[in-house]
Amino acid sequence: MDMSKSNVAVESPYLRSLLAGGIAGTTVDLSLYPIDTLKTRLQSSVGFGASGGISGVYKGVGSALVGSAPGAALFFVTYEATKQLFRAGRRADEKLAGGPGRGTLGAWSEPLEHMGAASLGEVAACAVRVPTEVVKQRAQASQHPSSWSALRHILEQRRSIGLPGVWRELYRGWTITVVREVPFTVIQFPLWEGMKEWRRRTAGRDSITAVESGVFGSIAGAVAAGITTPLDVLKTRMMLSRDKQHVLPLLTQILRDSGPRAFFAGIGPRILWISAGGAIFLGSYQWAHNALEGA
Repeated sequence: MDMSKSNVAVESPYLRSLLAGGIAGTTVDLSLYPIDTLKTRLQSSVGFGASGGISGVYKGVGSALVGSAPGAALFFVTYEATKQLFRAGRRADEKLAGGPGRGTLGAWSEPLEHMGAASLGEVAACAVRVPTEVVKQRAQASQHPSSWSALRHILEQRRSIGLPGVWRELYRGWTITVVREVPFTVIQFPLWEGMKEWRRRTAGRDSITAVESGVFGSIAGAVAAGITTPLDVLKTRMMLSRDKQHVLPLLTQILRDSGPRAFFAGIGPRILWISAGGAIFLGSYQWAHNALEGA
């Protein structure tokens, strides 16, 4: 009997990614939900106090519970599948070029693979994340008493705006969310993967522990969070708006009314939340992945 396979709980690497991603997404969203609520209220156009202040920080948690696992699972299964596809292409290219590191893109091949895979993973995850965020943030900003109330309000608009209008309302902010998430993951995931590879090389082993993955995820998340805060402010304002907003007019309005500093509203809670979230998310993902792999 092959003992290397007998300890593997789940054979399929894609199923491992799906399950580990679902566990990681639920864990991080529930752990850090209050900080996310405070960040949303700081970025609201009506102000922190009018949005609820420090009370009711678990408002909208129902939508997070429903959307966390499928969103994160979609991300990781797309990320890992795309990474494997890119890796196979790189190896074929290197073979034709005469050996490892001699492919068309040279040393840039692997980071670019991670960037491309993470970007596609985010687009897939946004199919679940955007409607979840719309409902969640309207409850967090005290526009509605709960996630269910916010969702019901959107669905009840069917009589006046029709099903296509309801669909557009649920996916309000899709473009700016993708525009925010793709740069974020393009920064975070190559950093995370690079630090993991560095650790494997210096420690002389093939595997990474959950703690190591969590530390690297925290560092990578903090860097990416700070850089992409202006995009996050735009996304939050669009989702909280009672009327549909376009990016450029909203950008102009924020600059005119509040100045450039408004684009960094909530940067402290955002960095804190995503730094801690990166540790929990990527640490718990690595733990679940290692457990399912039998590592």
